Amino acid sequence: MAKVIVIANQKGGVGKTTTAVNLAASMAATKRKVLLIDLDPQGNATMGSGVDKYGDVATVYDLLVDEKPFEEIVEKETSGEYHLIPANGDVTAAEVKLMELFAREVRLKNALALVKDQYDFIFIDCPPSLNMLTVNAMTAADSVLVPMQCEYYALEGLTALMDTITQLSKLVNPDLKIEGILRTMYDPRNRLANDVSEQLKQHFGEKVYRTVIPRNVRLAEAPSFGAPAMYYDRTSTGAKAYLALAGEILRRKEQVEVA
Repeated sequence: MAKVIVIANQKGGVGKTTTAVNLAASMAATKRKVLLIDLDPQGNATMGSGVDKYGDVATVYDLLVDEKPFEEIVEKETSGEYHLIPANGDVTAAEVKLMELFAREVRLKNALALVKDQYDFIFIDCPPSLNMLTVNAMTAADSVLVPMQCEYYALEGLTALMDTITQLSKLVNPDLKIEGILRTMYDPRNRLANDVSEQLKQHFGEKVYRTVIPRNVRLAEAPSFGAPAMYYDRTSTGAKAYLALAGEILRRKEQVEVA
């Protein structure tokens, strides 16, 4: 059965979509079967996967609201070699429609239950807000991966996110836990970044990944070419960092299974 990991942070601009796309591609490169679900109406993960969000594509709206069959929605040809449930501006309407529906918070969980045995990992890219789409993601997930910049305001945002996860675990998903905290856009020359990094390690311990995602031009350029960094420039430090992250997540998973 697939491990379902939500990539979330209520603060925008911390590298959620970059992480979702590049981690999915890196996992797929290790020969794992991977599904990426784009829950953000901006559709950036969709475009970054080489799928035109402006084209005639079915989206997560069709899955959650219209309950169309999974096979009619999933895009199996992406630039990252993983499967994709796309998103575009139509998904904004899903937030409103879901509020009118019965069992609205378990729509995604129920849809994934039918296909979890087809994948090793399912990654969900969330919008930078706590809405019904994010609640659906958290309800369906095993764990939450939190990308964050090592800045003061990011620490405050992390505290708010932890409170949200605690509340949702009580209300809709008692098994929900923190998968890990990923330091993104990291510049070791920045003293504040180093100070915040140390605070994270002191407070969260082994939940903080050893892998650090550096500031990297190639990571920023890759989406405009509709491809993950490893297919845009596999020698870049960003591409190597996400491959290292995939390896670290796999090692952690194996350790838990052995234990």
